[in-house]
Amino acid sequence: MTAFICVTCGTQFAPSGTAPSACPICQDERQYIGAGGQRWTTLEALRRTHMNAWRQYEPDLVGIGTMPAFAIGQRALLLRTPAGNILWDCITLLDDATVALVKALGGIGSIAISHPHYYSSMIEWAQAFGATIWLHEADRAHVMHPDPSIRFWAGETQALADGITLVNAPGHFDGATMLHWAAGADGRGALLSGDIFQVVPDRRYVSFMRSYPNLVPLPARSVRRMAAVMEPYPYERIYGAWWDRVIDRDAKARVARSVDRYLRWIAD
Repeated sequence: MTAFICVTCGTQFAPSGTAPSACPICQDERQYIGAGGQRWTTLEALRRTHMNAWRQYEPDLVGIGTMPAFAIGQRALLLRTPAGNILWDCITLLDDATVALVKALGGIGSIAISHPHYYSSMIEWAQAFGATIWLHEADRAHVMHPDPSIRFWAGETQALADGITLVNAPGHFDGATMLHWAAGADGRGALLSGDIFQVVPDRRYVSFMRSYPNLVPLPARSVRRMAAVMEPYPYERIYGAWWDRVIDRDAKARVARSVDRYLRWIAD
């Protein structure tokens, strides 16, 4: 039995005797099937051609990403806390070196993921560290590898530890989630947003889309709701889904300006 991995999105499927006929994550209108058709790989094959790189952003926040880039190319974030470490979002590659380094940093107690495009090999990570995976109930149907390590939460918020809160901001997916870290940015607050609030290259703005590769925008009501659910939370900094997609300062005000700009341009 082999746990096949979709090459386009990096999602690992439950072990099977043959590769799945298709990847439902990529068949969804928010993703895509590559021009070469559906392709599969395995974790063993990926370990022979790729490795993970690391970057420290703050004393308690470390980025982990795969080189060369694989699938969507996001990097994960390891958030170290006195109550146990949290892996935010996930990447497909997990190898011996990564396990050893993460254990040296205190391991992982919880894994929280912004949306199904980053579920990747979350079960491998959970089993390697004895971690609980926190996913929003609204995205249950997108789980391709069910496992007892998954805990579904519902509603608008879920506390993971003191000052660390998962916030549901429906838009990109119904269960789209961001993580608010009150102690981040030297106590001014940080938002780990994945691409729910998508940090754009000039870093003065974020954007909001139903599908990024297919350029499908979100309606005004969704963007207003996303802004409203995050309004109670202070944050000076935003960590997006890729290495350099970080807003270092004035992040909450930049989000407000981004909402205004977006709504202005999609208005009829």
